[in-house]
Amino acid sequence: MDNILRFRDDGASEEPAVTLDSFFDQSNATAVRLEDGEDARQLIPYLDRLAMIEIGFSAFGDGRGYSAARILREHGYTGELRAQGDVLVDQLAFMRRCGFDSFAPEKPINAADAKKALARWEEVYQNAADGRKPIWSKRHE
Repeated sequence: MDNILRFRDDGASEEPAVTLDSFFDQSNATAVRLEDGEDARQLIPYLDRLAMIEIGFSAFGDGRGYSAARILREHGYTGELRAQGDVLVDQLAFMRRCGFDSFAPEKPINAADAKKALARWEEVYQNAADGRKPIWSKRHE
């Protein structure tokens, strides 16, 4: 896939992502894909062996993928977390806050536009999976 925007320092996973059902039937898969409505919590016992989890977005307005990303990060997943499908440039910052660090949009996004979108808001207002400190907590430093 040529239109992957990746914001990680480690090497990209070369293994294709298998479906969730296929993942449970294999013992050696290190990349898995979650579709709309599949429960990310099923992967929690296997997070230490997964190099990449791809979460499908069939429609930009479907927020279940954001929740799946947050669940995986809150349970300690440190591997690549890729949003794939109907991903728009104006969603990237919010997806990043939920824990995504790689994007494979159906329609290519200019890399410069993506970086600009990710840097748009210097401060944040709430805790999230990206670990950024909320602005309100800096008041008493």
